[in-house]
Amino acid sequence: MPRAKWVVTALTVALLATTIVVLQRTDGAEHAVATTDDALPSRALGLSGHRRLVRELEQAGEQAPGRGARPPGTAAGPLRAVTEPLRAAQPLRLRIPSLGVDVPLTGGREEVSWDTGGPAPGAAGTAVVTGDGLRLGELRRGRTIEIPRADRRTAVFTVVRISPGAVGGREEAAGRAQLRLVGGETAVLARLTGQRRTH
Repeated sequence: MPRAKWVVTALTVALLATTIVVLQRTDGAEHAVATTDDALPSRALGLSGHRRLVRELEQAGEQAPGRGARPPGTAAGPLRAVTEPLRAAQPLRLRIPSLGVDVPLTGGREEVSWDTGGPAPGAAGTAVVTGDGLRLGELRRGRTIEIPRADRRTAVFTVVRISPGAVGGREEAAGRAQLRLVGGETAVLARLTGQRRTH
């Protein structure tokens, strides 16, 4: 009997110690959701492709430190999924949260610019944005690209393809809104999947 009491006492102490450690680690800490491609596969999480995409879109507002910090006064509203192109509006910035990129977007020959001869990002067709130093080779399918626009809407695109080599020309969008992002020797194709109001 004394041995049984000793085992129960040891288990109780171990359980209390584990509980205290867990409480200390979670006290005041924010819970982060892993967004890397190395996270648990969607099957293990029980998520279909659609639900996984929605989850990644919801996390698109989370900014990486450094270049990707959101400027003051540009708080974003909730993300809404879209299936139709947006009305044309002048793009203002290019944001790639997973790369920490947040730069002005112009129609000229500056560091990052969009081709004003084609559709505006978010409108029907394939908008073309070019820029140097964007590290597009580090992007992965399913990541998001954000384009805040002059109409106080942020168009959110989801990457569907990353191609080596700056492939020129526009792809047929068949009534969809797409974004071709070209930087260095990498071309990225992304489709409009959401929008949010920019305050």
